[in-house]
Amino acid sequence: MDPSTLDPHLYARGRIRAADHAAAWRGGDAAAMRSWQRRARRRLARQIGLPPAPTPASAPVVAERRSLDGYDRAALEFDTRPGMRAFAYLLEPRGDARERPGVLCLPGHGRGVDSIVGIGEDGGQRALGSPGEYQADFALQCAAHGYVVLALEQVSFGRRRDARAAATGPEASSCARDAAAALMLGETITGWRVWDAMRALDVLAGTRGVDRRRLAVMGISGGGLTSFWTACLDTRVRAAVISGYFNTFADSVLAVDHCPDNYVPGMLGVMEMPDMAGLVAPRALFVESGRLDPIFPLEGFVAAVDRARSIYAAHARPEAFGWAMFEGDHRFDGEAAFAFLDARMRPPARPTDL
Repeated sequence: MDPSTLDPHLYARGRIRAADHAAAWRGGDAAAMRSWQRRARRRLARQIGLPPAPTPASAPVVAERRSLDGYDRAALEFDTRPGMRAFAYLLEPRGDARERPGVLCLPGHGRGVDSIVGIGEDGGQRALGSPGEYQADFALQCAAHGYVVLALEQVSFGRRRDARAAATGPEASSCARDAAAALMLGETITGWRVWDAMRALDVLAGTRGVDRRRLAVMGISGGGLTSFWTACLDTRVRAAVISGYFNTFADSVLAVDHCPDNYVPGMLGVMEMPDMAGLVAPRALFVESGRLDPIFPLEGFVAAVDRARSIYAAHARPEAFGWAMFEGDHRFDGEAAFAFLDARMRPPARPTDL
């Protein structure tokens, strides 16, 4: 008897390599690619258990307002579906009457949304653009770049954890319990989070002073997952910045131990992650990864980037895809990302600005 047949990991790896990605991107002329996008979006929406019809978010309720150095911050709550309420921070830079682009920012595992808006564990507030730990205060950096920001607390993190996780510590999540509940309901935690992100885009697009034609998403790790899937499924997103997530499923979540919130039943029968770039194209997409990231390995990132580059070339929009590898591990970098985003989200200069 071959002892390798007793190893379920080897069995799974063989099946992963042989998986038939039935809805993979296959190119073609412009009409064929648009037709594929329509079919693939419907398939992915079903795969993650999105509700069949959109119900807009409720009008946000302002829980707190603060005037800070160079911007105003409001704590908001709004309903995303019956029985589900979301928390977010709205950051509005001061000093320009023109409509601004809006960016939806999503944190990964950790303390939740406080960390990306620069609120320390002691409650102290970092200044605009100052670096943080692990995932940095990139929502605060977006405000420093002049964007109106909605920083959303994701399901299972921060204020949106169950009581048991909240009692464990500031970085504990309720992902495992929530992901299991979603699966038993025939849904996924990815679907819950993407739906929340879509409803958060409703709120951002409806915010006074935001140009709803220039909306972006940005996220790290689990926030990168939600940002990427949201950009694939919601065409209101003009640009997406994905940090510490873009890879192949085979090299990342199927090769390294990950939180259960990363898994979508049957996804390998649909497509691999790099093919999903075809659902964002020809809209702008930027991806970054640390060379030493242990959970989204470099080999998978390079393979995914090569696939995405070919997809954007087929759309005749190679410049709409950007990528960066930085020295470091699983964290947000942003240096090249902000240059890419600014180039695509800034309004044309007014004559008086020239």
